[in-house]
Amino acid sequence: MNKIHVKNLTKVFGSNPKEGVKRLQQGQSKEQILKETGMTVGVKNASFEVKPGEFFVLMGLSGSGKSTLIRLINRLIEPTSGEVLIDGQDITKMNKNDLMQTRRKKLSMVFQKFALFPHRNVLENVAYGLEVQGVEKSVREEKARKSIADVGLEGYENSFPDQLSGGMQQRVGLARALANDSDILLMDEAFSALDPIIRKEMQDELLQLQSKLGKTILFITHDLDEALKLGDRIAIMKNGEIVQIGTAEEILENPANQYVYNFVEDVDRSKVLMASNIMKKPDVITTWKDGPRVAMKKMEDAGLSSIFVVDKDKNLKGILTIDAAIKAYKENKWVEDVLESDFHTTDPTTPLSELIGIAAESRYPIAVVEENKLVGIIVRVSILSGLVLGKEQSEGMKE
Repeated sequence: MNKIHVKNLTKVFGSNPKEGVKRLQQGQSKEQILKETGMTVGVKNASFEVKPGEFFVLMGLSGSGKSTLIRLINRLIEPTSGEVLIDGQDITKMNKNDLMQTRRKKLSMVFQKFALFPHRNVLENVAYGLEVQGVEKSVREEKARKSIADVGLEGYENSFPDQLSGGMQQRVGLARALANDSDILLMDEAFSALDPIIRKEMQDELLQLQSKLGKTILFITHDLDEALKLGDRIAIMKNGEIVQIGTAEEILENPANQYVYNFVEDVDRSKVLMASNIMKKPDVITTWKDGPRVAMKKMEDAGLSSIFVVDKDKNLKGILTIDAAIKAYKENKWVEDVLESDFHTTDPTTPLSELIGIAAESRYPIAVVEENKLVGIIVRVSILSGLVLGKEQSEGMKE
């Protein structure tokens, strides 16, 4: 089951919203409705799904409807039509009490403005949501201290907001959301008020937290680089509509229209593509059954001067060069006796930008390793082709 399932969600601001929806159904544009009725279409027929544990980003320019949409999801703004299913339950149909319980137990929100109480210290601010719920003081403080530690603010429990930097204040806001232990975090431009260095730090910390805690995150931003860095999938909005949903690579490779293309035109692909996007299946030999003769034959057939060696469980043991294989064959040695370990490894999520310099200096392909298992290799030509093909794709869209 999806954690969040939004179906045909629409919001019309004005004196007769139902009339606005009717006009949308008749094919009238947002501009036409505004001109003829004075009503504003904030969100138009938005539909998407968010899986448990997914980092889903909604992005668009100012006025695109993204902030309205996230507030419709927890009914801070009442939808005009459509459905919002949280764990299969439609919150648009909930009464006031059920909605309050859903917000307290399943949805936590982090705003751009830190919204901290200046007269409360960090511990009291973080525990506030639990206090409202009537949680016993000792229990809420214990949970608050854990959340404070999770966001790296341990030792600041007794500090007040005006004693903290902007980045630290935002960490307090995040800790408050985590303390409620809800499955879903709704984050509206949460880092946009921070300076670039602190913003990058917060992005990295949020990714680590999400990996550790497994929260489902719906994140709003107008910054494409932020969206590409954080999102498992990204929804791009324009004039209240979602115009494309996909992974970073899908959006870069196949922009849905000129509007999306204009967004991604100047993106540095080396910061978006990862090792997993350009790695290829490795040619390998296995230590438990292959000797130097087999290694030489495989290298000859594949036109290689070296080959990676794994054990029967695919654990990487080293790299075997053609010279070392010949020596082992002549001297009747085991492959394990002549393996080299002086090669670079990386994990599948490493950005391409971090691999360019390594590949330029390395004598051997870069081994892509996950839990010590060889899952792929990257050669210099793979890095170059990943960048060139992306440029050709962009030129094709421009034509």
